[in-house]
Formats: sequence, structure tokens, C-alpha cells
Amino acid sequence: MSKPELEFHLPDGPWRTPAGAGPGVGERVLADDPAHGSRTALVRWAPGTDTSADGVTRHDFWEEVYLVEGALHDLTLDRTFTAGMYACRPPGMPHGPWTAPDGVTMLVITYRPERGAGNCATSHDGAAADGRTS
Repeated sequence: MSKPELEFHLPDGPWRTPAGAGPGVGERVLADDPAHGSRTALVRWAPGTDTSADGVTRHDFWEEVYLVEGALHDLTLDRTFTAGMYACRPPGMPHGPWTAPDGVTMLVITYRPERGAGNCATSHDGAAADGRTS
């Protein structure tokens, strides 16, 4: 089954705690295609969420993240990323751990490598979208 065909609407699916997520993390799935490994979701972290215990994260899928509101602080880079910023992470790219002192809401799109061939664009200052330099 592929992602559903949906015209503009107000998503009304429930906010759920994703499997393996820590306290304060919730997601509202907007579109899901488990057969092809792709998903689009709104993800929100409550104020004070801290993923330090999980350490640096790596996964075997592409992940695109757009910060809708709030901010994330990357403990590895000692940098804060704010609403309007975007990250595009290929499979295996290390990221985090994070804190969200005031909370954050993100649009997160994930997909398997065969569906996402290509490179992430760089920002106007030459830094990769996640803040790392090329």
C-alpha cells in the first residue's frame, strides 16, 4: 500500500507516543507507507525533553526534518536550531543527542534509501542543512 492520496485538510489523527520514544515525545502520523518504509509525521517534544540517555543516533533511512516551532539544542555540536530550519540526513548520519528546553514541533519525513537517492542541498553559507560543514 502506498501513502494515501489526500487533498488539503486539517489532520485529526491522534497524538501517540512512538515506539521507543522517551517521555514528552509525541507524533501525529500524516501519511504512512510501511511497505515502502516512508512516513510523514508531525513530532512534538514537550518542554524539557532530553535525549542524552540515548546518545548519538544513527538509522538506516533518510530523514528530513523541518522545525515548525520551538527549538532543539544539539549537545554534540553545542548549537541551537530554531523554527524555520531544516535538516536532511542520509542513512547512517550521526545526530544528537538533543534537548528542547522550551519544546519543539517538527515535520519529519522518513524514507528508505531506494526512494531517496540524491544529495541534500546546502544552505546559502555552504553549511549542510544540519549545520555541519562540507
